[in-house]
Amino acid sequence: MKRVCILGSTGSVGVSTLDVLARHRDRYEVFALTAHSRADELFAQCLQWRPRFAALPDASQARDLQQRLRGAGCPTDVLAGAGALCELAAHPDVDAVMAAIVGAAGLAPCLAAARAGKRLLLANKEALVVGGALFMQAVREGGATLLPIDSEHSAIFQCLPEDPSTWHARIDHIVLTASGGPFRTRDPATLRDVTPDEACAHPNWVMGRKISVDSATMMNKALEVIEGRWLFDLPPEQVRVVIHPQSIVHSMVVCRDNSVLAQLGTPDMRVPIAYGLSFPERIESGASRLDFASLATLSFEAPDFARYPGLQLAWDTLRGPEGSTTVLNAANEEAVAAFLAGTIRFDQIHSVNARTLEALSIAPDEAASIDALMALDTRSRRCASQHVTTLAR
Repeated sequence: MKRVCILGSTGSVGVSTLDVLARHRDRYEVFALTAHSRADELFAQCLQWRPRFAALPDASQARDLQQRLRGAGCPTDVLAGAGALCELAAHPDVDAVMAAIVGAAGLAPCLAAARAGKRLLLANKEALVVGGALFMQAVREGGATLLPIDSEHSAIFQCLPEDPSTWHARIDHIVLTASGGPFRTRDPATLRDVTPDEACAHPNWVMGRKISVDSATMMNKALEVIEGRWLFDLPPEQVRVVIHPQSIVHSMVVCRDNSVLAQLGTPDMRVPIAYGLSFPERIESGASRLDFASLATLSFEAPDFARYPGLQLAWDTLRGPEGSTTVLNAANEEAVAAFLAGTIRFDQIHSVNARTLEALSIAPDEAASIDALMALDTRSRRCASQHVTTLAR
């Protein structure tokens, strides 16, 4: 029995992880579940799975959950605070950690899991966008097994040999596919009128609101370019993007002999989750089987950088001063939150990101440690919030 800790169990990836685990109760035990604020959903999950631990960041919410669980006869112990996530991710009884927290908040527990040598299922791309080289160093030094859960990076990983030392000799470049989101064919002149609900209505994937907005701007793909650079140790120019509206080909490896290796499947996060849990084996995921006879077409097109100006920021920041990707991620989190709150327009998200990158100069020591990067993250958020305020006037 492998014991699994799910960081962000009430989000879409966390729920999908529990669905996969439910199909393999003879192989996996849920050791810990954590949530940001959805205490009612976490309560229901604890009643169903009866993990040893649960955690919430707010102490009063945690106390209330503990009382409710005790009243229901559930033995789960509830922890509180950001430190609880790191404690659970590094717990000696944990075999695998699903890192499904959205945003830079997931960096610290991901680092704790990496340093403790866990099997780390990384759905939190921001850990690499913010942490970069320092995060990968923690993975190496801790002896962790890092398995990508984003469908694109999982696809690349599945197309490569198990031995990473052979990758460079094979790869010419990798191609991350993108659906193009809900506005791929919409008149760009109308994007200023986009509502949060429209931006969150992804045509292929069921995701949380923040990542859905990122998909609509294709900032999600920009972050994935940065993530791919670190996961596969590639220079920025060897990470490319193509629009593939059907979301059937999840990504591709172009080899040095110009052979192209691709991973295909229905758009269902349970596939990469099941692969991450069972690697190097494969287990039932619950996803629908791809029916080739019913596929009308598979189409591909170059990304329109005028429609998706944020996408270019991936390569710009990777080639910029170390820490630039940290600034980009922080600014984007603030901008998306402002859009979802109705403070700025959809087309102003890129303005906040670009202005923040232009406004901040980064000293070399600001990327020298995780504490320094988190301080840079805080400084970037303040700058982005100032731009939001200016735009909202």
